[in-house]
Amino acid sequence: MLRVGLTGGIGAGKSTVARRLVSLGAVLVDADRIAREVVEPGTQGFGAVVAEFGRTVVADDGSLDRPALGRIVFGDESRRQALNAIVHPLVGQRRAELVAQTPPHAVVVEDVPLLVENDLGPSYHLVLVVHAPAEDRVRRLVGDRGMDADDAWSRIRSQADDDARRAAADVWLDNSGERDELLGAVDVTWHERLVPFEANLRARRPAERPQHAVIVPADPEWPVKAGRSLARARAVAGARLARADHIGSTSVSGLAAKDVIDLQLVVDDLASAGRVADGLLGAGLVRREGRWWDNAVDGTTHDKAFAMNADPGLHVNCHVRPVTSPTWREALLLRDYLRATPAAVDDYARLKVALAAVPHESVDEYADRKTPWMRATLAAAESWAGRTGWSSSS
Repeated sequence: MLRVGLTGGIGAGKSTVARRLVSLGAVLVDADRIAREVVEPGTQGFGAVVAEFGRTVVADDGSLDRPALGRIVFGDESRRQALNAIVHPLVGQRRAELVAQTPPHAVVVEDVPLLVENDLGPSYHLVLVVHAPAEDRVRRLVGDRGMDADDAWSRIRSQADDDARRAAADVWLDNSGERDELLGAVDVTWHERLVPFEANLRARRPAERPQHAVIVPADPEWPVKAGRSLARARAVAGARLARADHIGSTSVSGLAAKDVIDLQLVVDDLASAGRVADGLLGAGLVRREGRWWDNAVDGTTHDKAFAMNADPGLHVNCHVRPVTSPTWREALLLRDYLRATPAAVDDYARLKVALAAVPHESVDEYADRKTPWMRATLAAAESWAGRTGWSSSS
């Protein structure tokens, strides 16, 4: 099962995207609808809301007067938190029940308006964000829903801003243009990302990627993408992690590299590494079977567990290393030394481009040819660490 979080600001067009995804075959779990169900008259939620906010939020027909409640909570953070404390646990419980009832091969899309505000992104394999300019959203809310303009602006300002949503978005769906443009983008996302992602997870196979090293210019989005992947890994691994880091070339600003995010998870021992790697399926990563190991700078060999992305839209290597292996420290040392040494970054980039241009059978062969440079650079990094007081715990 692939779990997709769908979100966006009020009036951005989530419903349009949700309907399109359902027409393509997705199973929709609508948090807004659930939020209404859990506060219907006679429910536990209804009683708790009335007890907290008083009879002024009850309509003449005995149902919850949602506009009246909205006027109380929007613009008053303490009252909004009080409402959330009642409703969110009930919604979460009902959502979990509905997800558990879906077929194991489903693409489950959960429409969650406050996904970003409540930091729920790591709970999903992928997050889709629908965007529209605030002015367009107000116009839609006033024209289509009959909302007062001041009320519309108040609701928009109470939600996450565009920067926060961009940071959470694996897929950014722009709804500032024509409707057909939005629907076309949804179709591409469905066919090229969601469907193969689900199939890869179900088969426990990594997504396809180039068999040869392809070096691309540094992408400023690499750390942001790594942050989302790390958050998912932390969510499924929990307290079993000693630490989790973005390592490798994509963690160094300005360094040309293969478009592959390297993550490092450090755990107590090799058995724990295997268990954590198995659980990474919940983060969209597939454990690779067989023996995997690292060669430390001193020539010793150290076993690890290894996982790769099932998501065809993002290449990730996840190294799960026991704390007893020296290689996790070496990975951090190399990263931090390069971050502090621009000349070494330039030298490494030139080497990468040159080696990628030499015919090679696999990415592993390309990586092996970098070994002499790596060893020499790690020796320089150890000297740098001694001069600067660098520590892997810093």
